[in-house]
Amino acid sequence: MINRVTILVMDSVGIGALPDAEKFGDLGANTLGNISKVMGGIKLPNLVQLGLGNIDGIEGVEGIPNPIGSFGRAMEISNGKDTTTGHWEIAGLYIEKPFKTYPNGFPKEIISKFEELTGRKALGNKPASGTEIIEELGQEHMKTGNPIVYTSADSVFQIAAHEEVIPLDELYKMCSIAREILKGEDQVARVIARPFIGELGNFTRTPNRRDYSLDPFEKTVLDFASDAGYDVMAVGKIEDIFNGKGITKEVHTKDNMDGVDKTIEYLKTNTKGIIFTNLVDFDAKFGHRRNPKGYKEALEEFDLRVPEILNNLKDRDMLIIIADHGNDPTYKGTDHTREYVPVLVYGKNVKGGVNLGTRETFADVAATIADILDLEKPKIGTSFKELII
Repeated sequence: MINRVTILVMDSVGIGALPDAEKFGDLGANTLGNISKVMGGIKLPNLVQLGLGNIDGIEGVEGIPNPIGSFGRAMEISNGKDTTTGHWEIAGLYIEKPFKTYPNGFPKEIISKFEELTGRKALGNKPASGTEIIEELGQEHMKTGNPIVYTSADSVFQIAAHEEVIPLDELYKMCSIAREILKGEDQVARVIARPFIGELGNFTRTPNRRDYSLDPFEKTVLDFASDAGYDVMAVGKIEDIFNGKGITKEVHTKDNMDGVDKTIEYLKTNTKGIIFTNLVDFDAKFGHRRNPKGYKEALEEFDLRVPEILNNLKDRDMLIIIADHGNDPTYKGTDHTREYVPVLVYGKNVKGGVNLGTRETFADVAATIADILDLEKPKIGTSFKELII
């Protein structure tokens, strides 16, 4: 009955602290609820129609009597709250050992090797906000030609460079070099190219970001689908997160609206399998920068596009809207927050109004897709196909 599933990840749109949030320093975090609270409400009528306000324990949006979608929330069981961990769990993996982080910057031996292999000295080498560190070190970078290296509470090695100082091809090569260095005991989840343009006081990051991830350590539902001859179409940074594994077609995007546009373009094709989309702006532009107003406006902008997405679903399509972690813009610090995520499910041949309850792992999505497409099952996750089909 269903032959194509679109997973749309609203990057970082959490809906309340998980029971173990205190272990991660995130007690009281609630991305959606706190945005609504501090902004005096939020208007998401189309997501509410799908059932967003009916999710157990949700705050900040009101439910309705007869939502057209089925709805629930999911817990993260993996040991982390980063992008890679969240997406890999959605696809059916359990990350027991967290990726390595560097709260005090990278050790001398890693930086020395990076400098030796790239032929350039590294500036920074500390945890920092991406926008703040280019303002702090951008002028020195412009003078010396040395790249800005920084990290965060996440498992990342980020390289910022002005596009007129270090061309994109060279920046990407530097990231590939760092990716080779940061394996084994020094392994990080992602190496990220962070190009920018402009002048001091007006530096702006460009859409030419690239993420250099790791191969997933086991097959995901994406591999099972592509091995079975299905199309697996990646929109946004999905290809980077999975290092291309299990993906048959990919397109990178410039922002959320471009991500919606590209998703709709794939929906219009006569394909079968999986469309996997990440809308990163919520996280990158507003969550990390602790900007609840911008986050609210981005959510409302996305909500306006939801009817267009629904109208482009074919009879045998199913849409799953989910998030990969939280990033409460009202919370302390600048990092992700350990939260429940919403799960909204819709399709012309999918039951509406079903409360899926609290799913014990994001991997229930992978298990459900495997069940629907008759694929090999992931090791974790419980299918909710029988509730909605």
